[in-house]
Amino acid sequence: MTLFTGHLSATPVLAALAMAVSLNTAALAPAGAVDIQRVVSPGGIEAWLVSEPAVPLVSMQFAFDGGAAQDPADKPGLANLLSSLLDEGAGEIRAAEFQERLETLAIEMSFDADRDAFYGELRTLTENLDAAVDLLRLAINEPRFDEDAVTRMRAQVLASLRRELQDPDAVAGRRWSQLVFGEYHPYGRPVKGTLDSVARITADDLRAYRERVFARDTLKIAVVGDIDAERLAPLLDEVFGALTQQARLDPVPEAALPDGDLTEIVEMEIPQTIIRFGGPGLKRDDADFMAAFVVNHILGGGAFSSRLYQEVREKRGLSYSVYSYLYPLKHSALFVGGAATRNDRAAESLDIIRAELARMATEGPSEEELDKAKRYLKGSYPLRFDTSSKIARQLVEIQRDGLGIDYINIRNDLIDAVGIEDARRAARRLLGEGGLYVTLVGRPDGLAAPAGGG
Repeated sequence: MTLFTGHLSATPVLAALAMAVSLNTAALAPAGAVDIQRVVSPGGIEAWLVSEPAVPLVSMQFAFDGGAAQDPADKPGLANLLSSLLDEGAGEIRAAEFQERLETLAIEMSFDADRDAFYGELRTLTENLDAAVDLLRLAINEPRFDEDAVTRMRAQVLASLRRELQDPDAVAGRRWSQLVFGEYHPYGRPVKGTLDSVARITADDLRAYRERVFARDTLKIAVVGDIDAERLAPLLDEVFGALTQQARLDPVPEAALPDGDLTEIVEMEIPQTIIRFGGPGLKRDDADFMAAFVVNHILGGGAFSSRLYQEVREKRGLSYSVYSYLYPLKHSALFVGGAATRNDRAAESLDIIRAELARMATEGPSEEELDKAKRYLKGSYPLRFDTSSKIARQLVEIQRDGLGIDYINIRNDLIDAVGIEDARRAARRLLGEGGLYVTLVGRPDGLAAPAGGG
């Protein structure tokens, strides 16, 4: 959730930020040439730094292990609500003044939570770095959680949840996760929570989560922009040095995925059926992950060139879009896909999707498909690094995945190393060894909900 709401033309400072952002893409080096430094503060806090003085802008991204998986079982949505409140007053500064300072100084500060991590981002002009760092220090270490702020942000989350109850895409995604993980694993609980659970979250819950999860031992930091190691090192201690040394995370078990195929139909009065499908995937540290990544690009990750797009949309006009992706989690791994089609074509669309998954599992890709996919994936990689924020976020994820500080430089070599037998083996493992889990939202003709099901 981006919390900076100022208009870039409002002040000379904001106009300068707009110019800095526009220059950002041109100034930063391509991915293969990124020079990453490991910086350790006097207090022992580590960050990865890409120093680029050509643009007067600094971007910091960071993450703590935990995320929504650390929400109490009876209060899902806690981490998500916390992410909206850290800049709603901190220290002696109340919410309105905190937001005003961010806007006046053109500082962007945002927080968000996914299933496994809690993220933060800071972007500022170099001339305002000291003030930005101080505001971030307060937000992380001394959030106020005033009653009026909690009430206001809770109301925004509840309004969003009510809208999502009528959004077939949101319903499909939520019900698919529940189908796969069940009601007892943390991954089966909605990241944003429910109307009931969010209504019961208190300021004490928010404080308790922050105190358990925000700790130095799981912290990963990346900084990109107009700053050098000498200046960064003490700032790391200023922002994060007061945090507790070790997080008190509740243990999260490995998710036991269902055996065999599962299908759920959620009836909704809409002209289209939303389809979510998937199955067991490969974790990020699996030896076949990179081969599976290439295979998925060929199957459904390659937009207009993918098999699913060609078969479902181009040849038959069944869906405007169809896609798939790998979703590795800390305690599970999934292969996920989706499509939307007319109710009277839902059964046909699902049959085509099943057939293409089975064909890929049995035959694997062709040599030509593999070569084209590898060329595209290598050539498009620098697009992930065309702004300081993108570089910083990628570096945080590389740290969280344990891939090593040289990963950017060796990643394309890893893609090159995927041979046809590697790809076919990965296709069998990804698509041929587990069940297919399907959720359909709409009124799909020719498909019936299981007895007693949704």
